[in-house]
Amino acid sequence: MIVRIWHGRTKTSDADKYRDYVIKTGMAGYRATKGNIAAQIWQQQEGAITHIYTVSWWDGYDSIKAFAGEAYEKAKYYEEDEKYLLEFEPAVQHYECWDFR
Repeated sequence: MIVRIWHGRTKTSDADKYRDYVIKTGMAGYRATKGNIAAQIWQQQEGAITHIYTVSWWDGYDSIKAFAGEAYEKAKYYEEDEKYLLEFEPAVQHYECWDFR
């Protein structure tokens, strides 16, 4: 299993609206892609800035490529991200994962 982690920063005043936007775009895209096992949003407030993480579990890199394209290490952004994000991180992180539930 592969875990894909994306990170963004937004103003805390925009965090709830941006989280809703991420649910409608990135999370919906994850869940609609064959090979996606699960997805979560993690959120952490640090004063006026809120960190948003999307964490998704995949059955392999081919499934991630079906979502993100051949350059799957690059972050995938959507039209209104520029309205909310304070910067655009160029890459995401991928980790091999073993689940012992």
